[in-house]
Amino acid sequence: PEQKGKGKPIEGEKVKVENLGRLIKPIFKINSDGIRYFDKHIWLPLFGGLLDLIMHESHKSTYLINHGSDKMYQDLKKLYWWPNIKAKITTYISKCLTCAKVKAEHQKPSDLLQQPEILEWK
Repeated sequence: PEQKGKGKPIEGEKVKVENLGRLIKPIFKINSDGIRYFDKHIWLPLFGGLLDLIMHESHKSTYLINHGSDKMYQDLKKLYWWPNIKAKITTYISKCLTCAKVKAEHQKPSDLLQQPEILEWK
Protein backbone atom coordinates (compact mmCIF):
# COMPACT_ATOMS: atom_id res chain seq x y z
CA PRO A 1 0.00 0.00 0.00
CA GLU A 2 1.18 3.48 -0.90
CA GLN A 3 1.55 5.89 2.02
CA LYS A 4 -0.22 9.23 2.09
CA GLY A 5 1.90 12.12 0.92
CA LYS A 6 4.12 9.91 -1.25
CA GLY A 7 3.78 8.87 -4.83
CA LYS A 8 1.72 10.61 -7.49
CA PRO A 9 -0.03 13.90 -6.67
CA ILE A 10 -3.78 13.82 -6.26
CA GLU A 11 -5.68 15.38 -9.17
CA GLY A 12 -6.06 19.15 -8.75
CA GLU A 13 -3.15 19.28 -6.32
CA LYS A 14 -0.52 20.47 -8.79
CA VAL A 15 1.71 23.22 -7.46
CA LYS A 16 2.30 26.25 -9.67
CA VAL A 17 5.94 26.90 -10.52
CA GLU A 18 5.65 30.64 -9.73
CA ASN A 19 4.57 29.76 -6.16
CA LEU A 20 7.67 27.62 -5.70
CA GLY A 21 9.87 30.49 -6.90
CA ARG A 22 8.83 32.57 -3.92
CA LEU A 23 9.91 29.81 -1.54
CA ILE A 24 13.33 29.59 -3.16
CA LYS A 25 14.02 33.35 -3.40
CA PRO A 26 15.36 35.10 -0.30
CA ILE A 27 12.59 36.98 1.50
CA PHE A 28 14.79 39.82 2.75
CA LYS A 29 17.38 41.88 0.93
CA ILE A 30 20.15 43.78 2.67
CA ASN A 31 21.41 46.96 1.00
CA SER A 32 24.95 48.37 1.18
CA ASP A 33 24.11 50.32 4.38
CA GLY A 34 23.08 47.11 6.13
CA ILE A 35 19.37 47.97 6.12
CA ARG A 36 17.17 44.92 5.64
CA TYR A 37 14.26 45.22 3.19
CA PHE A 38 11.14 43.13 2.75
CA ASP A 39 10.11 43.83 -0.84
CA LYS A 40 10.49 47.65 -0.98
CA HIS A 41 9.79 48.26 2.70
CA ILE A 42 12.30 48.64 5.52
CA TRP A 43 11.97 45.58 7.75
CA LEU A 44 11.73 46.34 11.45
CA PRO A 45 12.53 43.59 13.96
CA LEU A 46 10.07 42.96 16.77
CA PHE A 47 12.81 43.20 19.38
CA GLY A 48 15.30 45.91 20.26
CA GLY A 49 12.86 48.80 20.66
CA LEU A 50 13.15 50.17 17.11
CA LEU A 51 9.55 49.27 16.28
CA ASP A 52 8.23 51.09 19.35
CA LEU A 53 10.39 54.12 18.55
CA ILE A 54 9.10 54.30 14.96
CA MET A 55 5.46 54.06 16.09
CA HIS A 56 5.99 56.64 18.84
CA GLU A 57 7.71 59.13 16.53
CA SER A 58 5.13 58.60 13.78
CA HIS A 59 2.24 58.99 16.17
CA LYS A 60 3.48 62.16 17.80
CA SER A 61 4.34 63.75 14.45
CA THR A 62 2.23 66.75 13.49
CA TYR A 63 1.17 64.93 10.34
CA LEU A 64 -0.27 61.88 12.03
CA ILE A 65 -1.37 62.94 15.48
CA ASN A 66 -4.70 61.48 16.49
CA HIS A 67 -5.76 60.33 13.06
CA GLY A 68 -6.27 56.82 14.34
CA SER A 69 -4.79 53.47 13.47
CA ASP A 70 -6.02 53.33 9.86
CA LYS A 71 -4.24 56.56 8.90
CA MET A 72 -1.09 55.59 10.78
CA TYR A 73 -1.12 52.15 9.12
CA GLN A 74 -1.56 53.65 5.64
CA ASP A 75 1.38 56.00 6.20
CA LEU A 76 3.75 53.52 7.84
CA LYS A 77 3.14 50.65 5.42
CA LYS A 78 4.57 52.78 2.60
CA LEU A 79 7.99 52.72 4.26
CA TYR A 80 8.13 49.85 6.77
CA TRP A 81 7.19 46.22 7.23
CA TRP A 82 7.07 43.97 10.28
CA PRO A 83 4.98 40.93 11.19
CA ASN A 84 1.37 41.80 12.10
CA ILE A 85 1.94 45.49 11.28
CA LYS A 86 -1.75 46.45 11.29
CA ALA A 87 -2.51 44.66 14.58
CA LYS A 88 0.54 46.18 16.28
CA ILE A 89 -0.48 49.70 15.20
CA THR A 90 -4.09 49.15 16.30
CA THR A 91 -2.89 47.96 19.72
CA TYR A 92 -0.54 50.94 20.04
CA ILE A 93 -3.32 53.43 19.19
CA SER A 94 -5.80 51.70 21.52
CA LYS A 95 -3.45 52.43 24.44
CA CYS A 96 -3.15 56.14 23.61
CA LEU A 97 -5.23 58.17 26.08
CA THR A 98 -5.22 61.27 23.85
CA CYS A 99 -6.62 59.26 20.93
CA ALA A 100 -9.32 57.76 23.16
CA LYS A 101 -10.32 61.23 24.34
CA VAL A 102 -10.41 62.67 20.80
CA LYS A 103 -12.40 59.68 19.57
CA ALA A 104 -14.92 60.10 22.39
CA GLU A 105 -15.31 63.81 21.59
CA HIS A 106 -16.10 63.05 17.95
CA GLN A 107 -18.58 60.26 18.59
CA LYS A 108 -22.21 61.05 17.88
CA PRO A 109 -23.83 61.42 21.29
CA SER A 110 -26.65 59.03 21.98
CA ASP A 111 -30.01 60.33 23.12
CA LEU A 112 -29.83 61.70 26.61
CA LEU A 113 -30.73 59.18 29.21
CA GLN A 114 -33.84 60.14 31.09
CA GLN A 115 -35.26 58.64 34.21
CA PRO A 116 -38.42 56.76 33.24
CA GLU A 117 -41.60 57.92 34.86
CA ILE A 118 -42.53 55.68 37.78
CA LEU A 119 -46.22 54.92 37.83
CA GLU A 120 -48.08 54.38 41.07
CA TRP A 121 -50.16 51.26 41.62
CA LYS A 122 -53.80 51.94 42.27
